[in-house]
Amino acid sequence: MAGGSAAAGRSVTSRALRVLDAFDGDHPRLSLSEIADRSGTPLTTAHRLLGELAAWGALVRRPDGRYEIGRKLWDLGLLAPVQAELRQVASPFLLDVHTATRDTVHLAVRDGPTALYVDRVSGRESVPVVSQVGSRLPLHAVGVGKVLLAAAPDEVVEQVLRSLDRQTRHTVVEPARLARELAEVRRTGWARTSEEMSLGAASVAVPVTVVRGSGGRAVVAAALGIVVPTHRAERDLPRLVPVLEVAARGIGRELARTEEFR
Repeated sequence: MAGGSAAAGRSVTSRALRVLDAFDGDHPRLSLSEIADRSGTPLTTAHRLLGELAAWGALVRRPDGRYEIGRKLWDLGLLAPVQAELRQVASPFLLDVHTATRDTVHLAVRDGPTALYVDRVSGRESVPVVSQVGSRLPLHAVGVGKVLLAAAPDEVVEQVLRSLDRQTRHTVVEPARLARELAEVRRTGWARTSEEMSLGAASVAVPVTVVRGSGGRAVVAAALGIVVPTHRAERDLPRLVPVLEVAARGIGRELARTEEFR
């Protein structure tokens, strides 16, 4: 009997996880029927699980009836040692960059083919920025994403190059062109975008590199970027690169001293 109860419990857990797994970067908001279909869950079971997950805070039911990921999951994710350490270490440097520039500053890490935004300080100007803390955006369409993609393993780069979705009319969706851009990012150490994710917004980003171990192996742990209105891009983005580089080096040095990044 005990074994049967445990099996039933695992079944309930796996069904709940399949429901959560129905959401991804391309499907951040889903209806009941879409969730049931994408998770392979019977409609009545999906309805019950959604109610329980929403009551706990893992999901939120929108006014239009669709569901989206709730804040509770993001709060739990922040408890992950590496992520918590990264935000704690980087936060003063983000504030320094924001104080110097008064622009929107982002910190992101790579999560598969997406850039996961782990921290943000908003700027003084109204810029059409779609990223939020906890949001995921395609690597190929944002400055921090291109930095992270340039440092990603070959299999990740190949995966992204095979599925370049157009976010705006300016998004680079030609594999050969993006490959050339990534080579340039590796050569110069910074990436730049203009209206590729949001019309009216341009960005520049640099890697946060951590030297690990006695052998001095350098790894890109995150990307630091700034977003400005496009009318300021030509004038301001090149001068913002050194500001970002100084902050990124500071973050990298502090991370190298922490246990989680050694």
